[in-house]
Amino acid sequence: MRKKKKISSPLRGFDFADDHQVRLLQGAEELFPALIAAMDAAMSDIQFETYIFDFTGAGTDVAEALMRAAQRGVRTQLVVDGVGTGPLPAVWAQRFDAAGVRFRVYSPLGPLGLLLPHRWRRLHRKLCVVDGCLLFCGGINVLDDFHDPNHGALDSPRFDFAVQATGSLVETASDTMEQLWWRMQAVRDVRQRRLPEALQALRAASAAKHAAERAEAGPPMRAALVLRDNVRHRTRIEKAYLRAIGLARHEVIIANAYFMPGGKLRRALVMAARRGVRVRLLLQGRYEYFMQYHAARPVYGALLEAGVEIHEYAPSFLHAKVAVIDAQGERPWATVGSSNLDPLSLLLAREANVVVEDAAFAADLRQRLVQAMQHAGRRMDPLRYAGRPLRQRVLDRVAFALMRLALWVTGSRY
Repeated sequence: MRKKKKISSPLRGFDFADDHQVRLLQGAEELFPALIAAMDAAMSDIQFETYIFDFTGAGTDVAEALMRAAQRGVRTQLVVDGVGTGPLPAVWAQRFDAAGVRFRVYSPLGPLGLLLPHRWRRLHRKLCVVDGCLLFCGGINVLDDFHDPNHGALDSPRFDFAVQATGSLVETASDTMEQLWWRMQAVRDVRQRRLPEALQALRAASAAKHAAERAEAGPPMRAALVLRDNVRHRTRIEKAYLRAIGLARHEVIIANAYFMPGGKLRRALVMAARRGVRVRLLLQGRYEYFMQYHAARPVYGALLEAGVEIHEYAPSFLHAKVAVIDAQGERPWATVGSSNLDPLSLLLAREANVVVEDAAFAADLRQRLVQAMQHAGRRMDPLRYAGRPLRQRVLDRVAFALMRLALWVTGSRY
């Protein structure tokens, strides 16, 4: 196997290596077939974490792939969030048990639900590792592109992204998921609970297969996995954004579902625009949730005044959490992950983003985002924003104040 090489990156403190292959996947339409194919080829184990696991439409196909793997002896572990998913439907819990799929619910809600602030710390990342050598990471839940649990059938697919990756970052993801699994079972010594030798041998065989596939796939890419938790990595994703925006020379494009950046991120975007960088934001244009929709609006004014372009995605729900910076420059930078640029993601939730420094990958993501802005986005007019109705401005301020109050209750500063 090719030995990974550490890369000198302008983003100091992040573990970039040049032994990766990263493939961009748009929507469940591209992710689910790749995910299911990997599960069907799994030899040793599948580690899976998701915020939402919905058993409607295409979500059923993923559930059945997990069961097929477990039935042939693959160690299959699934963790879902206690808010995003909650208890699994009884029929599916029974089917998973019968097939041998082991599943856990992260931080189940008790009788008081979300009234307890510590329950606001959620498992929001979407990760799947197959055989310890293939990673899927992004913003896409196990949720049919044309179905929304709260709004029903959608006319157009949800706009979202994930990546399929091989290389050394997969080990980081696998270790992180394994530690969470055993913590949830109140086991302290993770290392004593590692895979048995037979399972490790299967992983080695699978790794050799994927190494051969990487050699045929093309030149390696620089990439890193950036995690956010409430212990060791509280600000890593935010810092990755701040440093990349601070180094931008030509262009910043961000697509983010729930956009309520803190002061540091707002200032970074304003400063980039004022030094001549073209800054474009593709944001949620359809009403989904009161807090996320209205609390974002008060921050638009300063951004628009600085020359930042804001495009609202209209055909369906925008769920992407991606960015591409200087795709056509000397230092292309792109990220695809689960982290919104809002307080819930950046201060409270477990999140995971893959960061890629590769011209071809950045160009691919940029092309898809530009196309969405041109054909599916509505550019916000600063005058129209300033003249929005009084009722809407009141709702915006109320939501913003409630969000700030919630942060104060948790003891967080943003």
